[in-house]
Amino acid sequence: MQDKKTGGIYSVAIIAGGCLWGTMGIFRRALGAAGLSTGGVILVRCLVAALLYAVTILITDRSRFHVHLRDLWCFLGTGICSLLFFTICYFQAMTCMSLSTAAILLYTAPCFVILMSALLFKEKITKRMILSMLLAFAGCCLVSGVMSGDNHISLVGVLYGLGSGFGYALYTIFSKLAMHRGYHVITINFYSCLFAGLGSLFFCHLSQDCSVMFSTSGHVLLCLATGFVTFYLPYYLYTYGLTCTASGKAAIMASVEPVVATVMGIL
Repeated sequence: MQDKKTGGIYSVAIIAGGCLWGTMGIFRRALGAAGLSTGGVILVRCLVAALLYAVTILITDRSRFHVHLRDLWCFLGTGICSLLFFTICYFQAMTCMSLSTAAILLYTAPCFVILMSALLFKEKITKRMILSMLLAFAGCCLVSGVMSGDNHISLVGVLYGLGSGFGYALYTIFSKLAMHRGYHVITINFYSCLFAGLGSLFFCHLSQDCSVMFSTSGHVLLCLATGFVTFYLPYYLYTYGLTCTASGKAAIMASVEPVVATVMGIL
């Protein structure tokens, strides 16, 4: 059994990952202003992170590139069913509704995680967990300003929003499944990013986006920073925290993201 000090390290890692995800809005706005398409932003985040994970594996332990074909579905789950699917749904929700409403629907993810974890991993749903989830969700509502009454809500937008929350939740579930099969955090993240990046090729304007990415040294640095700050580091921290943290608990702690995003927006 892990002691409180060790358990605290995993909790800090998850919260730190959520904080870094909260900076995505800044990078998303900068890349959009530079002329990158939505698919191009996804491509940059995923492939830059995949490259960084590949370098990490080459330096630390090359055997972590190895995966069994029978387990490939785990990484397709984290990459395509989760990362790519939830991002596309989230961006579509933003076009149908206000940003705050889209953000709130994204953070239905802990509800999905808790339910699926109870079914798949036999994790106990406690009163404290339910209370924490409700408080986290209420906090997201208050931070986003969704209760102001000025938000337009459409059925299509709600479906996209719920899809983003479900897809977001699947990352935690598929990552846990991969861990149960003995795969290292770095291996999970590398193949997740790789598959999500390859999938994003179908949603971007490749020639146009590539010309934007490499047009100036500033754009190249911005793309590298986006991949490192909003993908490589936070997903590593979150997945590391998942190794010794219940899935539902981890999903709730990661809800610090919209709080950080709001503070960053104010600053």
